[in-house]
Amino acid sequence: MSHLKKAFLNYLCELDLLPTSIQTKMVNEGKSLAEALLSAKAEGRLTVGVYECAKIMNEDPDSVSFCLLATDDFECDIALQIHFTLIQAFCFDNDISIVRVNDLKRLNALVGAKGQLEDAHCVLITNPAEDSWEDPALEKLHMFCEESRSYNEWVPEITLLER
Repeated sequence: MSHLKKAFLNYLCELDLLPTSIQTKMVNEGKSLAEALLSAKAEGRLTVGVYECAKIMNEDPDSVSFCLLATDDFECDIALQIHFTLIQAFCFDNDISIVRVNDLKRLNALVGAKGQLEDAHCVLITNPAEDSWEDPALEKLHMFCEESRSYNEWVPEITLLER
């Protein structure tokens, strides 16, 4: 999300021109994302890396629940942008919720092994096992994505909170 767009949304929040539910989601979405990622990581439902994610999406798209694309603001790798475009199209076609994060370092800290740098440009969360409880943080993220789509923001951006 561009800085101008963020400033405009903050301005609308200050004027109470955005629905209260959107304002609340803007505040809580980063926390929900971190919780969903940590829960999925602990349960072995996390796939990290563009090629690894593409493999999962190709082999079993029905198992994918959520997709996260991450870049740094200064990064403009054309090959990565092409991958992102294809992944977004796949997610739209398969009704998979998708968001962007612009802090790759923070995301690596959440999904990577201790002291190891991951290729976290693409991260997938697969569905929980049928006999387990639904992940409440993941449900919040799905609702956020659905609501964002109703405002024509097809790939919303989430800011991860500082640890």
